Amino acid sequence: MSTPALQTMLAGLALAVWIYLMLGRGGFWRAQRQLDRGTLEGAPAAGLHWPAVVAVVPARNEVDMLPQSLASLLAQDYPGPFHVVLVDDHSDDGTARAALELGARHPGRLSVLPAAALAPGWTGKLWAVSQGVASVESSASPPEFLLLTDADIGYEPDALTSLVRRAEAGGCALVSLMARLRCASLAERALVPAFIFFFQMLYPFAWVNRSDRRTTAAAGGCMLVRRRALAAAGGIASIRGALIDDCALGARLKQQGPVWLGLTERVRSLRPYPHFGDIRRMVARSAYAQLRYSPWRLAGTVAGLSLAYLAAPVIAIAGAAPSQSMAIAAWLLMALCFWPTLRFYGRSPLWAPLLPAIAAVYLGFTLDSAWQHARGRGGMWKGRAQALGPSPPALSSKEVD
Repeated sequence: MSTPALQTMLAGLALAVWIYLMLGRGGFWRAQRQLDRGTLEGAPAAGLHWPAVVAVVPARNEVDMLPQSLASLLAQDYPGPFHVVLVDDHSDDGTARAALELGARHPGRLSVLPAAALAPGWTGKLWAVSQGVASVESSASPPEFLLLTDADIGYEPDALTSLVRRAEAGGCALVSLMARLRCASLAERALVPAFIFFFQMLYPFAWVNRSDRRTTAAAGGCMLVRRRALAAAGGIASIRGALIDDCALGARLKQQGPVWLGLTERVRSLRPYPHFGDIRRMVARSAYAQLRYSPWRLAGTVAGLSLAYLAAPVIAIAGAAPSQSMAIAAWLLMALCFWPTLRFYGRSPLWAPLLPAIAAVYLGFTLDSAWQHARGRGGMWKGRAQALGPSPPALSSKEVD
């Protein structure tokens, strides 16, 4: 095939990809599914029974986060019974002591549970979560809902109330909110909006929220789970080795009832990523797990991302007609799709044409994830290499449509 013919073919394919993504992928790029903006019309308010909720917070060396994250949980204005269980995952920085000091300001609302030694076959976070859930299950009056959240997540005072209203209105087994990530440093401004954009592209929220679609996902920082549905799904033990535990749990729970996933400004990640290397480590921790540790899926991802994100700008800059015109059109559609997520994060539209370069950075992070796994350092987090192998078979057919 001649070079002009090859350019025309690649440009045409790239344009077709972005036409499909814009028109046929659940409108993921619109960034509209927000609990803050009118998604609760029809949800009962007056006379609503407010069920008991217990938040389970795994924490490993989080003393710097707790004054904001745990304090915001303890300050929830939820009108029903609410309690917080923090599981101290072998911290050596005074996490448990700091939690108890914060809990003293809200008598009776916090319990601190020391984690047992990490059991074989478990990731550290899920082992801590499982012990928190077990302590709740063994209580005299187990709650209707569990709020599974991270120690670096901050909540507006009415966030839990909104979550419960959403769950009760839809009879949901799971309601999850994609916490708004920090977007302050140069690295965060350059890479964070794209991280959310790519997640929405993989798991269109409109499809996740439809019972007639197999697509399912969740955002691990904030997951309100119906306790009986979790038990019926096999509990936390059913996903004990999963690095991408939120999507794994979403897959289990969608078999038990409706799930709902949305964007929000009322739940925020407090974790700073000041340098590009910090974001690289965050992505590399689980990117290869997303590909189920498959070299073939990795090769397909490299080819697919190169076609979707890199071919169009290269041909637009260095190609010739008619391929150049198609490439420019694909690049324009790409930028238009990215703009709503940039707007959600308060970023300038001038970042939109840079999505191909940003995608190339993430492609590099994915390759690094595979390399770290080959070195035996997969899933590295706070001194633990947690990549244990492929995801359980039961998840493979349920994560994406």
